[in-house]
Amino acid sequence: MSVYRINCIVCKIEKMHELSIATSILKTAEREVENSGGHAVKEITLSVGKLAGVEIDSLKFIWGACMKHTVLEKAEIVLLEPKGKAVCMECGTVFALEKLYDSCPKCGSYFKEIMSGKELKINKLIIM
Repeated sequence: MSVYRINCIVCKIEKMHELSIATSILKTAEREVENSGGHAVKEITLSVGKLAGVEIDSLKFIWGACMKHTVLEKAEIVLLEPKGKAVCMECGTVFALEKLYDSCPKCGSYFKEIMSGKELKINKLIIM
């Protein structure tokens, strides 16, 4: 068994359909399994940020059907859901971000840099 840490962006499109996301994850996993000479994925760790625009329940629903007879069929799925966090560009306040269009709680500005919460990536694959 080999452990490969990869940090690849699965998708940069904010409103991608969950089936497309699942198939993109599958293609990446198949490529990594082939490159490593393995035969299947034992574990996959995914980061799907709260602000990524992905319906987690929908992704889980289609996962089983999409992964049948593939390298991910028996993989254990570890799902991380990073919360939104931003820094205000006006006053420098770091704050929790529930929605993309939330304003700074200190000064009310909408100008911010999102620090986390929009992630959609594969963090780790354990390949057998």
